[in-house]
Amino acid sequence: MSKKQFKAESKRLLDLMINSIYTNREIFLREIISNASDAIDKLCYLSLTDTNVGMSRADYKIDIIPDKEARTLTVRDNGIGMTMEECENNLGVIAKSGSLKFKGEMDKDQAEGEDLSIIGQFGVGFYSAFMVADEVTVITRKYGEDMGVKWESRGADGYTVTPCEKESVGTDVIMHIKPDTEEEIYGTFLEVWKLKALIKKYSDYVRWPIKMDVEHRESFETGEKDDNGNPKYDYRMVTENETVNSMIPIWQRSKSEVTDDDCIAWYKEKNRDRKDPCALVRINAEGAVSYKAMLFVPGEENENAFTGDNKGGITLYSNGVMIMEKCDKLVHDYFEFVKGVVDSPDLSLNISRELSVLLQKLLQHDRQLRVIGQNLEKRIKGELEKLMRDDRPKYEEFFRNFGVHLKCGVCDEYGRYKDLLRDLLIFYTSDEHQVTLKEYVEKMPESQKAIYYASSDSLKHAMSLPQCEEVKARGYELIYLTSPLDEMVLECLHDQDGKLFCNVVTDDLGFETEDEKKAAEERDVENKELLDFVKESVGDAVASVKLSRKLTNQPCCLTTEGGVTLEMEKYFRHGPSEEMRKVRATRVLELNGEHHAFQALKAAWEAGDKEKAKTMSLILARLAEMVSGAEIEDPATFAAQVSELF
Repeated sequence: MSKKQFKAESKRLLDLMINSIYTNREIFLREIISNASDAIDKLCYLSLTDTNVGMSRADYKIDIIPDKEARTLTVRDNGIGMTMEECENNLGVIAKSGSLKFKGEMDKDQAEGEDLSIIGQFGVGFYSAFMVADEVTVITRKYGEDMGVKWESRGADGYTVTPCEKESVGTDVIMHIKPDTEEEIYGTFLEVWKLKALIKKYSDYVRWPIKMDVEHRESFETGEKDDNGNPKYDYRMVTENETVNSMIPIWQRSKSEVTDDDCIAWYKEKNRDRKDPCALVRINAEGAVSYKAMLFVPGEENENAFTGDNKGGITLYSNGVMIMEKCDKLVHDYFEFVKGVVDSPDLSLNISRELSVLLQKLLQHDRQLRVIGQNLEKRIKGELEKLMRDDRPKYEEFFRNFGVHLKCGVCDEYGRYKDLLRDLLIFYTSDEHQVTLKEYVEKMPESQKAIYYASSDSLKHAMSLPQCEEVKARGYELIYLTSPLDEMVLECLHDQDGKLFCNVVTDDLGFETEDEKKAAEERDVENKELLDFVKESVGDAVASVKLSRKLTNQPCCLTTEGGVTLEMEKYFRHGPSEEMRKVRATRVLELNGEHHAFQALKAAWEAGDKEKAKTMSLILARLAEMVSGAEIEDPATFAAQVSELF
């Protein structure tokens, strides 16, 4: 029989698919197995009304048969098969899916409650075989037909379709594996271990048993005895036909069948995590978009969570067939630490199940997927809020591990998600416990007008900042910011229930009366010459010097002017660009006019001992840097200056 040509558009699509769309060669097996599963689904469905089928559900199977000598890989099913016309229509025209057509017909008169899920609704998956095979042969026989059909093709150059003998109903897809090259060892797709791994990865939850001949080492008695009279044993290799897939995924089973402990055990095995997750979310949603999900919040952050394969992510399935191993666009980045699975039959994918850049772009804009993602985020947030209410220590542990993700989410896209996430944030306070901003505001006394906070690189240092003294003296609670992101988080949040945030280091605390302000201004005028001298002595290390209105016990401190604080400066120093790394805070040296250190400085200056006064000025400036957590550029010089006073 003469070779038939693919239609021109089909030929172009085949070439594009093999060379561009399908970048991950190993998914070919998933596609062929999914087609086999579809064929069995169809015959099983027909058997509900046709008693002549003569097969029960236990009879259906998919066989995987590698032949190293012939260099072929066969996927065999005992499903409904195809006629010659169907071979022409389904295999001769790329992207025309028989599964999709069948599902459309069956949906019209489907028996109520019957689960008819056809995986292969995409139409191009079969041709993924040409990524690993230079020739594909399909031998098939349709249920109810006496003759079989043989379809053969070597790719884009065309195909032949002829009648043939076939004893049983079903389809054999025989892939003639390509010769090995320096770039690709195609022969690995004939190895049992490789095939088992691919089935486990992509097709583990196909509903029909996938069987293979697998060799095992078996011990047997030799008939001889050792010196102690015990039987001797030897070993031999035996071949057994095994089912290599799990078939029924744990998330598809009802809560009455699977306990939370069962789910946790599954999670720990799949993720190789020895620690229990801190939260579990189980979802069975039905409606405009139906899906099942089983999500986990890990018990601890992976030390390599932000890199490559160690990053979290949700695996996306369609009827038990894996579509994407880590669908990181299903939920936003602030929940990227969540692991688990989502399985939906309603994903309107108009391309095969390939893990390609093109598919990823399509997924991002898929309406059904967006709906699922929005619902998942609501449930994740609800579960975290429940954890916060019911087990506060456990939530605090969660926040230590994953709080940075939530903080980044608040700052992302100019604060777009701040209201969604703000109630999940917790901060340390001067009362030595952690609170949400809502909890903080609820405890505020009526006299307190703002939410006071102090920033530092550690909790211990924040607690010792001298600028906090006046706030504490008034009995007000402080929030301590200890993450480089925290100040930007508060800036994005702007307020909490109408209460503005006030930085005790940079902002006016608003505590002074008019009389106190007037007295402070008079002190500034009185000491202007001395303050100018200190500024001249210190040089460009600070932008200005003034008397402090915040200090009570400490001699000095550093504050800043403008939008960049000292903690922000530390953060910017590690930025990705040179311009960002050059950003500096505008430093202000504040001196406590009532402290004996300032009085000693003033006495030296008034006595005309300018060298001593200059040394004291430099020492106070360095002390302020130390208290603020800034690095002293020349500690040896500082030590020498201190020594001069003795």
